Amino acid sequence: MPIPAPNLYPPFNIVRLSHVELIVTDLAKSRAFYVDTLGLQVTDEDSEAIYLRALEERGHHCIVLRKGDTPAARDLGFKLFGEEDLDRAEAFFRSRDLPVDWVERPYQSRTFRTRDPLGIPLEFYVQMDRLPPIHQKYALYRGVKPLRIDHFNCFSPNVDASVAFYNEIGFRVTEYTEDEQSGHLWAAWCHRKGGVHDMAFTNGTGPRLHHTAFWVPTPLNIIDLLDLMSTTGWVDNIERGPGRHGISNAFFLYIRDPDGHRIEIYCSDYQTVDPDLEPIKWDLKDPQRQTLWGAPAPRSWFEEGSLFEGQEPVPAQLKAQPIIAP
Repeated sequence: MPIPAPNLYPPFNIVRLSHVELIVTDLAKSRAFYVDTLGLQVTDEDSEAIYLRALEERGHHCIVLRKGDTPAARDLGFKLFGEEDLDRAEAFFRSRDLPVDWVERPYQSRTFRTRDPLGIPLEFYVQMDRLPPIHQKYALYRGVKPLRIDHFNCFSPNVDASVAFYNEIGFRVTEYTEDEQSGHLWAAWCHRKGGVHDMAFTNGTGPRLHHTAFWVPTPLNIIDLLDLMSTTGWVDNIERGPGRHGISNAFFLYIRDPDGHRIEIYCSDYQTVDPDLEPIKWDLKDPQRQTLWGAPAPRSWFEEGSLFEGQEPVPAQLKAQPIIAP
């Protein structure tokens, strides 16, 4: 299926991805992972939730860890350019018969929840409480030195439909994987902020959250994190990598938090701001698609993900599979 032409004048203006809320079963254990090991900064916490930001971020939080009985992901948050965009976004989703619920969110201005046509829960807002800059407070740089949230990747049962919808609201495809036999999309990387992606879609049972990624300064920070995790009781939480992606050219590591939520540590992709940038096509069976160095991903990477709270996933329509490690 051909990639749709980019919509350079969408119905409302999304600046970038902003934040995610994860349901975790043990806040203390999650704090040990995200704060003590990865190095994210606590901006607020109580007995029910922990709010975190990365070192370059001025907004109050990029991830919320909320205590619950069953691990899950809640809304994926996106920042809009202005209040008029928020009103236009509301009108757009209502015109598509998708639910719009105005909600109160700590540290955020007017916010509404909705979902995309395949069930991924979304949250839109304009302003978040601003905090003093800490990017030059180097005493705070610990763990992998996370600088900012970079992207989400979601399992979609129909990547063609996901790409079509997000294209309509202004996401531009930078790279994609096509199944040569059927001509359908198997995966796609779509951006708003000028990197390779804010949102990616991977063929699979969905909707589910595949991973949330954080940008770090250099590949050496990833090596440092591996040394730290392997000597502080987290070695079994290392899932895939380190390596360099074929798609995005980024250096990566995939790890799992105490509840199995997948986190990618990521750096060194490329700029994509030009409106006429042509998407790069990859064949599903190309072994360098997953990892430029040729190593296939483990089966867990293709099959496991976080459920979205209240959403029942359905099997993927496309049955084609890439090369998977034994």
